[in-house]
Amino acid sequence: MSTVTAPTTTRRVEHVMGMPISLALRGRHADDAAGEEAWQAALAELRWVDAVFSTWRADSQVSRLGRGELALEDCDPAVAEVLRLGDDARFASGGAFDVCLPDTDGVRRLDPSGVVKGWAVDRAVAPLLELADTDVCLSAGGDMVCHVADPAGEPWTIGIEHPLDPTRLVATVPVRRGAVATSGSAHRGAHVVDARTGRAQDVLASVTVIGADLTSVDIDATAALALGVDGPTWLRSRWRTGLVVWADGRVERVS
Repeated sequence: MSTVTAPTTTRRVEHVMGMPISLALRGRHADDAAGEEAWQAALAELRWVDAVFSTWRADSQVSRLGRGELALEDCDPAVAEVLRLGDDARFASGGAFDVCLPDTDGVRRLDPSGVVKGWAVDRAVAPLLELADTDVCLSAGGDMVCHVADPAGEPWTIGIEHPLDPTRLVATVPVRRGAVATSGSAHRGAHVVDARTGRAQDVLASVTVIGADLTSVDIDATAALALGVDGPTWLRSRWRTGLVVWADGRVERVS
């Protein structure tokens, strides 16, 4: 009888785009030069995204575009791509999600952050997915892309934090190839607003969406949270799979 040894998982963490970016690798390139090279390429992509899209950097293209100092056609083509995704989400959510949000003075200001994170991670994971015989899990602030090289291999087990008690999980989800995104108030308070009113909703504590790519599930999790009481029904209309935690602690599965 032979003993099968489980592949070792190696982990790396860096702080980019104002949040922890973490990587777990299993398999052939988990702890070699090829794995490290792909990790550095992923970080370089995220740093480039931050330089172009950060609303906290006065010199970013998005900040300059928002102030009217730069025309859209003079920006990197990626800016127009992100704004198109935001327009699609605004239409799909009836205006609850938008890349132009009302500020405290009522003036609407450009802020594509609700699109950028998932979109950026989908771009950044590309060099990691080229690693042969290597399982990848890339996370940005808790939203993640998972890939298992062998479709029948051991899945990544993703824990979904309870927004009302971050010391425990509300569920665990096995993921072989796909993405998981959660939007909620556990760490940043009620920061997601309904773009139609400018007010943060307080009906839902968190929304988790699971799907094929992080760009779309991250947008849909944020849009559903902004929709408040209508969020779960809207997710079902999108044929989404996920988990909603209401502000009173009730857990509702969406499928």
